[in-house]
Amino acid sequence: MTHFGPVDVIAIDGPSGTGKSSVARAVARELGWRYLDTGAMYRALTWAVLRAQAPVSEAAEVARRISVSIGTDSSAEDIAVDGEHVEAEIRSPEVTAAVSAVSAVPQVRSLLVEAQRSLIGDGQIVVEGRDIATVVVPDARLKIYLTADADVRAARRAREVGAQAAEVAEVANALRRRDGFDSSREASPLRPALHAVVVDTSAMSQSEVVEHIVSLARLVVS
Repeated sequence: MTHFGPVDVIAIDGPSGTGKSSVARAVARELGWRYLDTGAMYRALTWAVLRAQAPVSEAAEVARRISVSIGTDSSAEDIAVDGEHVEAEIRSPEVTAAVSAVSAVPQVRSLLVEAQRSLIGDGQIVVEGRDIATVVVPDARLKIYLTADADVRAARRAREVGAQAAEVAEVANALRRRDGFDSSREASPLRPALHAVVVDTSAMSQSEVVEHIVSLARLVVS
C-alpha cells in the first residue's frame, strides 16, 4: 500500500454535528487504513471521573490511575476502561454534559495526546477529533476541517440522540455552548489548522463527504 510519507495520517477535525466520526470511519474503510476516534478517549476518561465521583480538577489524577484501551479497527468500536467495555456508557447524556470540562484540563490533554500519538505510530490511519491537525499530528499530510450550518448540525445531533423535533432548539443551544467552550479553552482550542481543507457538509450527504476526502487523499499519494 502507498504511504503518505513521513506522517501517514489523515486528520479530520471539527465541531459536533459535522459528521466527523461516521465520515472518518468510512474514509478509513475505503482506504483500508486504521481509524482512531480521539473523542471516545476523552469520553472514556470522563466516564471514569464520573464513576469515581471525582471533581474535574482531579481528572488528570484519575487518568493516571486507570487504563484506557481503544481499538483502531474501522469496522467496530472497541473501547475499555481497566478492561471493562464502555462503548455504550461513554455516549450517555451525563458523559456528554461533562466531557468538555474534563477535556479542557491541560494535564488531561497532555496525557491523552501522548497516548494518541502512541496509537498513531507509523501511520496509515484516519484520526478524528478537535485538535488533531493543530496539536496531535500537526504535520499530518492531509488535514480536513469539517463544518456545517448550526441548524443542520443541531438536526443531525438530535437524530443521533433520538430527540424529538421540539427538542432541536435545545440541542442547538447545547452545541453552541460546547462550541464556545471548545474554541475558547486554554489547552488546544478548536480551530482549523494551517493549510487545512475546510469542508462545509451542510448540503452534502455522508457519502459525498467521504468521496470528496478519499479523492483528496488519492491526489496526495498519486
